[in-house]
Amino acid sequence: MSLLKDQINLEKLPKHIAIIMDGNGRWAKHRNMPRVFGHKNGVTAVREVSEASAELGIEYLTLYAFSTENWNRPALEVNALMSLLVETVKKELKTLNDNNIRLHAIGNLSKLPKKTYDTLMAGIEDTSQNDRMVLNLALNYSAKEEMLLATQRIAEKVKSGVLSSDAIDYSIIEDHLTTSGMPDPELLIRTSGEQRISNFLLWQIAYSELYFTDTFWPDFKRDDLYQAILDYQSRERRFGKISEQITTI
Repeated sequence: MSLLKDQINLEKLPKHIAIIMDGNGRWAKHRNMPRVFGHKNGVTAVREVSEASAELGIEYLTLYAFSTENWNRPALEVNALMSLLVETVKKELKTLNDNNIRLHAIGNLSKLPKKTYDTLMAGIEDTSQNDRMVLNLALNYSAKEEMLLATQRIAEKVKSGVLSSDAIDYSIIEDHLTTSGMPDPELLIRTSGEQRISNFLLWQIAYSELYFTDTFWPDFKRDDLYQAILDYQSRERRFGKISEQITTI
């Protein structure tokens, strides 16, 4: 039993954790191995963190798996990543179902290679009845593109008379984002020492607590997740108020 896990207050868990899984390539480079070797080893961290999150009672776990900018990487690496996704979804379906985890995905999924897209959709369908936790993969995802497309869809509704411009509020915008129906992440984790957001959930993380760790993603294990949650629980979430207002609620 992890001593860190025992310290977590299960009454104050974030409902939604988002993770920028960074450092696979550098992890491999330090071992004189190709970058793809790092991506393959990163799958183990995905499994560990997913299972640990579900066991704790986290309701949503969003993992930044592939950004729209990642298409600019060498073709060999991109192709390997797409193949790895197919392999991983097929291999991990039993684990997802055994842990009652539902697979979901956000991003411009139609632009994925057909085999990758078909495998992903099959995995989503196969786990659709699971209700313990949602594992949400951000694939071919861009927060700026997400907000642009949401704006265009809202504009079309206004143009056609379905929606009045006066009726547009935060909830209308959120309903048109790919995360519609999900709570915003209370905790955003980024591994590998980088301290930036990289076009990830820009609207949704407006009030997220940010946690940065030097640990490369393949080395990020259960205790690393527990430490991030403990750090989150040590913070005072004021949402623009002062401490005295929070303590009197």
